[in-house]
Amino acid sequence: MTVPIHILVVDDEPQIRRFLRTSLGAQGYRLSEASNAADAASIAEKDKPDLVILDLGLPDGEGFGVIEQLRLSSQVPIVILSVRNDEQGKVRALDLGADDYVTKPFGMEELMARIRTALRHRLQVQGEAPLFRSGALSVDLVRRVVTVADNEVKLSAKEYDLLRILIAHAGKVLTHGFLLKEVWGPAHAEDVQYLRVYIRQLREKLEADPTRPQLILTETGVGYRLRLD
Repeated sequence: MTVPIHILVVDDEPQIRRFLRTSLGAQGYRLSEASNAADAASIAEKDKPDLVILDLGLPDGEGFGVIEQLRLSSQVPIVILSVRNDEQGKVRALDLGADDYVTKPFGMEELMARIRTALRHRLQVQGEAPLFRSGALSVDLVRRVVTVADNEVKLSAKEYDLLRILIAHAGKVLTHGFLLKEVWGPAHAEDVQYLRVYIRQLREKLEADPTRPQLILTETGVGYRLRLD
């Protein structure tokens, strides 16, 4: 018997919880619910959910604190579901450890896709597979060989380092600051234009049409996401 994936929904709006309970339940997910940060922390510690859907505006504090508390002891995927659409809030949530961000009002198909991607990303990180594939892209992380449609692609050292970080977090939105720190170090944390140059170079080498990228996706004002099949 298959054990259903357990999702914790943290939102103070009863109608949102009711809608998600019905929609996600119909897809075979098992749900727990919390209307505030304190209950969210208690349920997460006790029941160990497979994924958390988190609103940022809670009656006993902002959801940022919930992210910080969860990340002290868990790498459970966290998908933010919030009416707040400011880039600063998105960047802060992602930098604290959230995996993705969906803005209310939202489409259920989009949320389902983000949930599946976050779950796949977490499985990939846990498995640490030596071979990554997405679409026509294939990367042998042991031999450091990159191919597109079976044709080997030559990358510079920095281009490969950037691609490796994107692969390590494939499916997850990575902020400009995170990528810059990981690849170039803290001293370059604000050099967003520098990052854009290297992203453009990677797209030119990996994308079928660099002007319409299907692999390295832009999250406007926030960062980038590597598509995970």
